[in-house]
Formats: sequence, structure tokens, C-alpha cells
Amino acid sequence: MQATTPDYQTQHKQRLNFMPWLYYKLKPKHLVWAQPWQAQLQASFSALETVRFGDNCFISEQCNLFAEPGRDIIFGDQCAIASDCFLHGPIECGDEVSINHGCSFDGGRAGIKIGNQARIANNVTIYAFNHGMSMDAPIYQQAVTSKGVVIGEDVWVGAKVCIVDGVTIGNHAIVGMGAVVTKDVPEYAIVAGNPAKVIGDRRHK
Repeated sequence: MQATTPDYQTQHKQRLNFMPWLYYKLKPKHLVWAQPWQAQLQASFSALETVRFGDNCFISEQCNLFAEPGRDIIFGDQCAIASDCFLHGPIECGDEVSINHGCSFDGGRAGIKIGNQARIANNVTIYAFNHGMSMDAPIYQQAVTSKGVVIGEDVWVGAKVCIVDGVTIGNHAIVGMGAVVTKDVPEYAIVAGNPAKVIGDRRHK
């Protein structure tokens, strides 16, 4: 019986799909195949959807990007998007933004803006729109409103956080795992809970 040669490259790609920060630690022998793979993948996304990538980005081949004119998705330089994400524009990311696996973002009409060096953990949900709730008609038939969501620079959003429409998260803030953010978060604040409340300040750590 002939021995089967392990397919290390396919496994390495899968590892990168779920842990994209490893892309920036690849040795030159791996960049030989990884960089062309990413260039082709990003070109395919941009050809099909109104998506723009900055320099040296990583995008999982298992990511779902949906953008049309007026609902563009824009990535700055060195952004990394992991597997099983659903991103519907308008979404604008600055430089060095990381979005981990399983996130679900919809920019509504007003959009989602994410500042430089923001880190978004896995399974975070951000929806920049809301349905009306009057009793005059079923919810699905009511008008949809959209104020937008803004996440500042150097923000860390923990796993399974939910952020509702109209929220602004200030620069350098931290949102604890599982928090439901319904109000603006001040700069440097550490918030947690449902609904999220300030529990600390990064400058005092």
C-alpha cells in the first residue's frame, strides 16, 4: 500500500482562515504560496462585490462579503478577516483592524466605521439598523431606521458582544465578553454586562 503524503499546505490555509494573525508571522517559504493565494482571493471578492482592500490584508476564503454600490466595504492596510464572518456594507475599516471568526455585521444605510488597530473577537454582532415597533403593523412591515455604529481606534471588543444601532465606542475602550452595548462608550472606558455599564478605565490599570 502506497503511503499518502499529508497535505500540509491545505491544513495551513485552514489554520490561517481561522487564525489570520498567523499570516503576519509566516516565514518566507510559506509566503511564496500564501501571498499569491491572498492576491487572487481578494481580486475575486473585488470583482464580484464593491469591496476594496488596502495593502497586506488577509481575508479568509470562508468569509462572506456582500457589498453593492452605496454599501461598499472598505479595508485599510493590514486588515485581517477570519472565517465564517458575514459582512454586509456599508462598512469602513481603518488600518490594522482584526475581525475574528463568526462575526455578523450589517451596516444598514448609515454604515459601520471601525478605527485603526481595533480588535474584534469572535462571534461579535453589530447591526446598524432597527425596525419600528408600533402595533400598527407587523414588525417586518415597519420602516427600518439606521443611525450607524462607530468603533474608535485601539478598541478591543470581546467575544460574543452585541452592539446596537446608534452606538459610538470611544478610542481605546474595552468591551467585555458577552456585553450588550446599547449606549455610547466613553474613551478609555472598560464596559461589561447586559446592558453594558462602565466598570473601569484603562488609564487606571
